[in-house]
Amino acid sequence: MSELISLAGELDAGDALARVRDRFVLDDVVYLDGNSLGALPAGVPARVADVVARQWGELRIRSWEESGWWTAPERIGDRIAPLVGAAAGQVVVGDSTSVNVFKALVAAVRMARGDAEGDSRGAARDEILVDATTFPTDGYLAESAARLTGCTLRPLAPADVPGALGPRTAAVLLNHVDYRTGRLHDLPGLTAAVHAAGGYAVWDLCHSAGALPVGLDEHGVDLAVGCTYKYLNGGPGSPAYLYVRRGLQDRFDSPLPGWNSHAEPFGMRPEYAPAPGAVRGRVGTPDILSMLALEAALEVWDGVGIEAVRAKSLALTDFFLRCVEEYVPEGRVESLTPAAHAERGSQVALRCDDAGDVMKRLVARGVVGDFRAPDVLRFGFTPLYTGFAEVERAARVLGETLG
Repeated sequence: MSELISLAGELDAGDALARVRDRFVLDDVVYLDGNSLGALPAGVPARVADVVARQWGELRIRSWEESGWWTAPERIGDRIAPLVGAAAGQVVVGDSTSVNVFKALVAAVRMARGDAEGDSRGAARDEILVDATTFPTDGYLAESAARLTGCTLRPLAPADVPGALGPRTAAVLLNHVDYRTGRLHDLPGLTAAVHAAGGYAVWDLCHSAGALPVGLDEHGVDLAVGCTYKYLNGGPGSPAYLYVRRGLQDRFDSPLPGWNSHAEPFGMRPEYAPAPGAVRGRVGTPDILSMLALEAALEVWDGVGIEAVRAKSLALTDFFLRCVEEYVPEGRVESLTPAAHAERGSQVALRCDDAGDVMKRLVARGVVGDFRAPDVLRFGFTPLYTGFAEVERAARVLGETLG
């Protein structure tokens, strides 16, 4: 035990991101649930107070122009863009992840069908492939999108996707990181395979953005969505985002056209004409209070590179697994998270027979992770504020709880 405690101290002393911890509101609880809800950035309360008291309370409707409310979805999108490997002008913030998944998936099918119409071979694009292990909502939305577009839906394990692709493939919806196990899927390889088959790749980045490099532009991803309340620390229910690759923006045909995505939003014309660029991913009036809270939260990323975050994430999860092996009685837990760095996100999932009760006991002792039915303990590691001494303590308390 003393060896691991000493090692944790050495690792914390050499942590280049330790300085960022002060940008958050934290206490003596070991918080390992940032993969569900990130901690509160210290600058957010004052910013929200200003938005409510001055921008809304005093300026009122003038704030749409004078406080920049109207352009917030694109402005904050450009702030997120570097964190997912995208150039400016391709990310727009707004709506929920679910709504953006629906927009992206239906638009992908429509683009694939547009390609097919110009194909002299008459290729039919009438099939959607979806990650069978996905977060349930993505599956529900994929099923609804398939019914709406007349497509067949094929749920598959991500590893089986390449072998299932073909001339009927319109779109493929995949998770970058599995929410249960923390497995990191091969975004570059799977995207290339989808493109080789003539389909469009839609990626859900909820469990990767802000924890590791994504490389949307580099790997030619077509469409991507993600939430902002996990590793991006935007707050409960903070708005999601939609990425539309620049080369596809003039063809992006959203199934949810709204006045905010109209080329002339205040023209009040009965005919819909989409705005140019990623702005056509907007729908209705932006949720300003939560959106501007998110903008303030993203300031914690000033001077922080995503590569440094990834390096610390891997070091944290490696150290946690080492401590678990040392402290937890043999046979009591089983790691579901891949050992290989290339296949690991920023969480560790442990299978445990009485996981729900165990997590309650951990929380009571000041170690907060979460439980996923039926038997998974999840621990999310947010490199911006998680330290190695906390990791050692969490594993030690887990071992004592299970022992």
